[in-house]
Amino acid sequence: MGQPNPMQKRFRGFLPVVVDLETTGVQPHLNGILEMCVVLLEMDTNGQLHRGSTHFEHILPFPEAILDQKSLDFNKIDPFQPLRFAKEEKIALESLFKPIRAALKKTNCQRAVLVGHNAWFDLLFIKEAIHRTGLKSPFHAFTCFDTATLGGFLFGQTVLAKAMEAAGLPFDAREAHSAIYDAEKTADLFCQMVNGYSFV
Repeated sequence: MGQPNPMQKRFRGFLPVVVDLETTGVQPHLNGILEMCVVLLEMDTNGQLHRGSTHFEHILPFPEAILDQKSLDFNKIDPFQPLRFAKEEKIALESLFKPIRAALKKTNCQRAVLVGHNAWFDLLFIKEAIHRTGLKSPFHAFTCFDTATLGGFLFGQTVLAKAMEAAGLPFDAREAHSAIYDAEKTADLFCQMVNGYSFV
């Protein structure tokens, strides 16, 4: 039998996967997902974690979803703008789960663990979407890695922009609240946090 994949060994058989969502509100059972970005992570032979490929979908809110105008004003998304080329929720999730499952197979990890800034928010929305669509989740049902909590612990900062600054990483506030930008920046922050901490 060969040596375990370094990612498998580092996280006890779990695969960290960075996720960021933009939504029509803050209540997972009432509001819909508008954008979802997944960033895969890779580990080199020295055990250093790096940002890998990015996967993104515009998503149509599910038919009964409540659209909170305050949330839409905040994220500046028109859910039904035709040039978004948004997909139905089930189709979008199937597309985004596919590279996660491929990464699980590649690394021999048993389950993905959601990494996010205030990760519980994203995980609850995804769990509700999975319940609606009947899909099988690649994510652990309740375990997640929260960079807001880790940022408060390591840097004394829980806001993403401030945690990035404290970590010496660039962050452009004008690009914030886009699922792609926030997910990629969260991935960079998480990688630096992991790479800066060694254990026996």
